[in-house]
Amino acid sequence: MDNLFQNIVLTFNQNHLFFLFTVTLISLSIGSFLNVVIYRLPVMMQNEWQHECKLLLADDLKQESKSQEQTVFNLATPASTCPKCKSKIRAWQNIPVISWLFLKGRCANCKNSISIRYPSIELLTAIASITIAHFFGPTAICFIYLLLTWALVALIFIDIDHMLLPDQITLPLLWFVLLAAVFGTTITPTEAIIGAAAGYLCFWSVYWVFKLVTGKEGMGYGDFKLMAVFGALLGWQALPMIILLSSLVGAIIGITLLSLQGKDKATPIPFGPYIAIAGWIAIIWGEQISASYFNLVLG
Repeated sequence: MDNLFQNIVLTFNQNHLFFLFTVTLISLSIGSFLNVVIYRLPVMMQNEWQHECKLLLADDLKQESKSQEQTVFNLATPASTCPKCKSKIRAWQNIPVISWLFLKGRCANCKNSISIRYPSIELLTAIASITIAHFFGPTAICFIYLLLTWALVALIFIDIDHMLLPDQITLPLLWFVLLAAVFGTTITPTEAIIGAAAGYLCFWSVYWVFKLVTGKEGMGYGDFKLMAVFGALLGWQALPMIILLSSLVGAIIGITLLSLQGKDKATPIPFGPYIAIAGWIAIIWGEQISASYFNLVLG
């Protein structure tokens, strides 16, 4: 098994294009799965919350239990179907990007329009993954960054849809990057722990200052946990840049979208996507951005 793994890595090192092609195929499939996660995970969480509320309110548990047995809903069940005609989506109709293009963006059965968002998420996942693979090559750190990238894609779109960064993704991601530090793949364990604490506390402090001053909640706890992930991965030194980048991108994109949609500027907008984008940029170009900034400041 070790020899097989070493041969695969050697092949990837000798043929960079083949490595990128492999990552492309894998990431397109992952992107297709992320479409399922983005839609189903919030629904699963809502079902769980409703179940807990019914337990708390002492509803008819037998009837509720029977209903749950009839309507199993998770990432694997039920099978994907057309939202209009409910026809089952076959394997050949679920090939990332290609099936959408072949079917001209419509259901094979009822010809109902299929949102372009699905192939867009698949393409976004592939492009982001190829970028990571190109910069870091077939290494352990590349594998870590790929897993992070896939998780960030899911978090971005769930937050856009529901103003929510699920613990089911952020917390395992945090433990994962902390363990990566323990095994010597990223930064030292001490730096990772300090970075995680600093990442969490920087937005936690802003949250409470804002709430004490205005009486309103400026951001959610999911944002704190996502910052902790980047702190544990890159160290506390990267946090100021991530905060500045996320604030800048959030201000530009957020205000633009609110203006185009004709909404009031006081309308809440998700901040998680901007943290994710800023952190991802810092992973690849963080050192260059920091060097350029200090060269500009110091002349």
